[in-house]
Amino acid sequence: MSESVDAQISYLKPTSLINRRFWAPGEEVNTGEYQPYPVTIRNARNAKKPFTLDEHGFAISSYPTKLDDFEDKAKISSIYDDEVKHIAMEMTGADHVAIMGGQLRTSGTTSAIVQPPAAEAHVDFNEFTSNRIAQMLYEKTAPGGPGYDRFIIFSLWRVLSDPPQDWPLALCEASTVNDDEGVSNTKVDVDEIPPYEHRFDPIPGEEEMVAATIFFHNPGHRWWYFPDMTRDEVVFIKFHDSDHSHAWRTPHTAFHDASQIAPVTRVSYEVRAIAYFQKKEKTS
Repeated sequence: MSESVDAQISYLKPTSLINRRFWAPGEEVNTGEYQPYPVTIRNARNAKKPFTLDEHGFAISSYPTKLDDFEDKAKISSIYDDEVKHIAMEMTGADHVAIMGGQLRTSGTTSAIVQPPAAEAHVDFNEFTSNRIAQMLYEKTAPGGPGYDRFIIFSLWRVLSDPPQDWPLALCEASTVNDDEGVSNTKVDVDEIPPYEHRFDPIPGEEEMVAATIFFHNPGHRWWYFPDMTRDEVVFIKFHDSDHSHAWRTPHTAFHDASQIAPVTRVSYEVRAIAYFQKKEKTS
């Protein structure tokens, strides 16, 4: 197994001014202007020490699932959501986990329920969005709870197709990302992607809308991937850790692995959720 692969990752162009991601069933379009940069993506399975959430911002672990159909919303709700909560509590030490939702993705044919892979360096939420969503979801899922001292918004990512995948997941080591890097990319949900000339029209209240963080190229970013992932493995990816003394966010993206001779179309499922470290009840 090779030590690394040479690939390209798309970063935001310095000239890009209005950054939005229009999201329609089966299709995503960015107004931001991106360009590919050559990068070396290292084989994380050959790293000298295991990856940890607090040091690197992501980690892999083995957690087989009992779910046999990732298109069945009822089964996901009754089986997989509880599995995700269990995994997140084991991997983080948190004591409350709230599920935000899941997404099936493929590098092949998309549909109303299957989206394409994200294709640029990003983190799914910016800091403003992270704090607001964490507060709202805690109040909804833990009414009357003691509150929390810390939260981690994360993705639990699982590949469903056999290895080797044509578009694997690349993860940027958090310590190589400066705290002041990144700009907001507003998510705009639509039934159909608007014509190009209307994608830049003013949107009232845009500054209060859910937004991701996207990045300009930084040659200091250190990228990794886990080749030949199987269905029994999951990658935990930090989107936002409110405790910035730890690795607190992980830029990530899909990338085309041109080194594979006969790759398989990637199919994956990700769950976004929030792990809370609740305040301890005071005892008299």
